[in-house]
This record gives sequence, structure tokens and C-alpha cells, in this order.
Amino acid sequence: MTRIGQAIMLLHAGDREEARNRFGTIWSEIGESGEALHRCTLAHYMADTQDDPGDELAWDLRALTAAESVTGEPVTDPATEHRDAGAVRAFFPSLHLNLAADYLKLHRFGAARIHLDRAWDAVGVLEGDGYGGAVRAGIRRMEQRLRRSAAGE
Repeated sequence: MTRIGQAIMLLHAGDREEARNRFGTIWSEIGESGEALHRCTLAHYMADTQDDPGDELAWDLRALTAAESVTGEPVTDPATEHRDAGAVRAFFPSLHLNLAADYLKLHRFGAARIHLDRAWDAVGVLEGDGYGGAVRAGIRRMEQRLRRSAAGE
């Protein structure tokens, strides 16, 4: 996670190419069999380094698949929940928001609507902090963008 975090800092600093290179190196080491939290986090941010909307979608789908592998079925007994499930649950609104954006870029409005609805459904897991507020604001902006795009504006 430390190396993933360092690449995320590069991405946030504007060095998308170096972040993409580092994410790629880490992915080649952990791949599809690595820890799900690591795969989810890496793929979630790797998507943001992509230039092609189809590649961005592919990475966001990898992130969602990894997140779903951690959380699985709804947990009724917190003592038996996978140790990373709580952390991953907070990703779901953002994961679905990103997928809605990907599908919107690809003019796949129906798929964008499905993921935007899932983002709304998942938003309750977010805290009232800066991250939660930012994701909620992003979902509201995406709602407006989707409406405008679907209307042909």
C-alpha cells in the first residue's frame, strides 16, 4: 500500500505518466491474484491515468471486481467480516461514480445511469467528512452531466 500511495501522490501532483508507470509495475507484481484491497485501490487510481476512455473503463471495472470480491454478501455479523471490507465499502460510491463517467464518455447512457444509481444507493456508507462531501458533490455533478448528455445538449 505504501508504494501505491506514493504513485497516488504522483498522480495528484499531476505526473500521470510516472504514476501510470509505477501502477503498472505494481500491478505486474500483484496482478489478479493479489490482495483485493490492493487491487481495488491500484485499479481505481490507475483508471485515472488512462488517456483512452475504454482503457479507463477496463481499470474501473477491475477495481469494482476487486471490491466486490472483498465484500461479497452483505455482512450480518461484523465480527466475521473480512478485515478490509469496511475500507472497501467506502470505495463503492466513488467506483460507481467513475464507471458512470466512463460510460458517459463512451456515450453509453443506459450503463451510465445504472452506475450513477448504484453510486446514489451506496452513498450512505460515506462519512460527513471532506471525502464524503467530495464524492456526494461529484455524484450530483454527474447527475447533471448525464441529464444534459442524454438530452443531447
